[in-house]
Amino acid sequence: MTQKKAAQPKQGLHPRNPHRARYDFATLTQATPELAQYVSENAYGDLSVNFSDPLAVKTLNKALLKHFYHIDYWDIPAGFLCPPIPGRADYIHYIADLLAQSNGGVIPEGKGVRGLDIGIGANCVYPIIGHRAYGWQFVGSEIDKLAVKSAKFIAASNAKLKGAIQIRLQNQADNIFTDMIDDEEMFDFTMCNPPFHGSEEEAMAVSERKVRNLTTNSNKKRQAHGRSNKLSAFNAKSESTTPVLNFGGQKAELWCTGGEVGFIKKMINQSATKATQCFWFTTLVSKKENLGVLYKQLEKVSAFQVKTIEMSQGQKISRVVAWTFLNEEQQAEWQAERWV
Repeated sequence: MTQKKAAQPKQGLHPRNPHRARYDFATLTQATPELAQYVSENAYGDLSVNFSDPLAVKTLNKALLKHFYHIDYWDIPAGFLCPPIPGRADYIHYIADLLAQSNGGVIPEGKGVRGLDIGIGANCVYPIIGHRAYGWQFVGSEIDKLAVKSAKFIAASNAKLKGAIQIRLQNQADNIFTDMIDDEEMFDFTMCNPPFHGSEEEAMAVSERKVRNLTTNSNKKRQAHGRSNKLSAFNAKSESTTPVLNFGGQKAELWCTGGEVGFIKKMINQSATKATQCFWFTTLVSKKENLGVLYKQLEKVSAFQVKTIEMSQGQKISRVVAWTFLNEEQQAEWQAERWV
C-alpha cells in the first residue's frame, strides 16, 4: 500500500466552489422570496440570517440550491440533518480533482461517471451538486425509510435531476457496501459523511457547546459594535438555548456504536469485498486523531493506494480519505474503458 498526503489547499473553499464569496442575500431572496423573512442586519451591520434558527438555515439552503443549481423543489422532514451547502460542494469538487489525477488531469464528466453516496439522508444534497456541476449519475443508500422517501421525492420533483439519481433502502444497519453494490455494478467513486459520535449523549454534549459558543460570540459582537437588541432586528430575534443537533439529525446521521472510527473501519472492510468494482472509495474524517487507526486498517485490507485531502472552511479543517485497490495497470484500463 502506498500512502501519501495531498498538497494542503489554501485557506477557504475549493477554487471551483461557487460559494466562495459572501452570501448575496439580495440575489438569493429574488430566487427564493420566502428567505426575506429571515434576513436582517447582523452585529456587523451586514445582511445575514440567524444561523442558530433551523428554519432560517433550511430556507437559505433552498435559496442556494435554487440560485446556483436551478433546483425548483427542495425540502426535508422536520428533525433531519440540514447540511451546509458550501461544505458539501467542497467534497464534490475535491472528488472531481481526485478523478482528474487518475485521468491525465482531466475531470471525467457526464452520465458515464457513477458515484455512490453512502447515507444520502433526506436532503439528497451531494448527488444534486455532483450532477449539476459535472453531470454525474448517482446511487444513494440510506437505512431510514422516511429519508429514502424524502430523497426520492426531491429527485423526482426536479426536471434538472431526471434520471440522474437512484435511492436505495439499505435494510441492514451493519451493511454499507454489502447488499448495496450488485455483483456486476461499477462505480467510479463512493462518498460518505459518516456519523461523528459514538452515542446520543456525546452528540448532545457537542451540540450544547455549539449553542453556547453561538450565544457567546453573538453577545461579544454586539458589545464590540455597540449595538443593542432594539437597534438590530436580527439580534432582536430570540436565540434558542436548546441544543439543535447540527440543525437536525436522526440517530443514523449523527451517532452509531463505535462512532466515526467504528463506522469507517466497517466501511473499509466491506470495500475490500468490492475491490474491483469501484475506482476510489472515499469518506470524510472529522477527527484528525482517527487517521492513524484508519491507515492501519487500510493496510490490513491491502489497499493499493491511499490519499488524504485536507479541506478548510475558515478555521474549520476536515479531510477526505480516499483509497483504491486497483493497481497501476487496472487503473489505466479503467480510465481507457470509462473515461476516454
